[in-house]
Amino acid sequence: MEDRVLDTVITAILVVVVFVTLYPFYYILLITLNEGTDTAAGGVYLWPRQFTFSNYTYFLQDPKWVEAFGISVLRTVIGTALGILFTSLVAYGLSKQDLVFRSGYFLTVVIAMNFSGGLIAFYIVLRSLGLINNFAVYVVPGMLNLFFLLIAISFFREIPDELGESARIDGASELRIFARIILPVSMPLLATMSLFIGSGQWNSWLDSAYFVQDEGLRTLTYRMMQVINQTMVPSGDTQAAAMSRTSVTPFSVQATAMVVSIVPILGVYPFLQKYFVSGMMLGSVKG
Repeated sequence: MEDRVLDTVITAILVVVVFVTLYPFYYILLITLNEGTDTAAGGVYLWPRQFTFSNYTYFLQDPKWVEAFGISVLRTVIGTALGILFTSLVAYGLSKQDLVFRSGYFLTVVIAMNFSGGLIAFYIVLRSLGLINNFAVYVVPGMLNLFFLLIAISFFREIPDELGESARIDGASELRIFARIILPVSMPLLATMSLFIGSGQWNSWLDSAYFVQDEGLRTLTYRMMQVINQTMVPSGDTQAAAMSRTSVTPFSVQATAMVVSIVPILGVYPFLQKYFVSGMMLGSVKG
């Protein structure tokens, strides 16, 4: 009897926690599917009172959003691939005990992880490299991920040296051993890195705000932030007239921006969630 009462109490608490956690997301989705002017009147809590897709139509009618979406996809794919490649290559080299100046390299990594020159110094470095207002500014700075570098070093240390010895005897180079032997047995590590680096690339918007002036290079999340941070009063008679014709409001457009920005990530996470668990274990068990 006591166990049944305890189970009931725990279940009730969990139901409340789930509701409190999920309802804000549901409410934002609800706002996007209801007419903005009707939402402004209040009383919309559980389902759309005036169902419509006009918020999404208004939001996506500007071709700049399609262009921004393409830039975000491109930076995510290229940035993730380069980040995994170079982080894995450096980690593989540092995992070798006989590497010359290995301690110095490790000291450099530790210093870089704990100390930063600041935004101004970072901007000067990017400008000297010609990366300002350039698509490469999205992918080059993230080609070496120091956090995953340490995790990958620990992971590669656990791989038996015997796997590569026979290939060395046959004359295989270290790059060939790395590509043909090490990477295939490191799929949990690579999958975890791709998930975290990819989500970071997709969600990043500060680099677009600070280091890019070309409107054609703006990312999707940057334009989302523009919409979310706009005032509740429409700017200009043209925008006000457009909103009045479509029954949308600045708040409904802001809610639509939030939904569009998180849908791609929410669509991927459920299928790859197990790799996030594996990623946490890589850092704790093999660390």
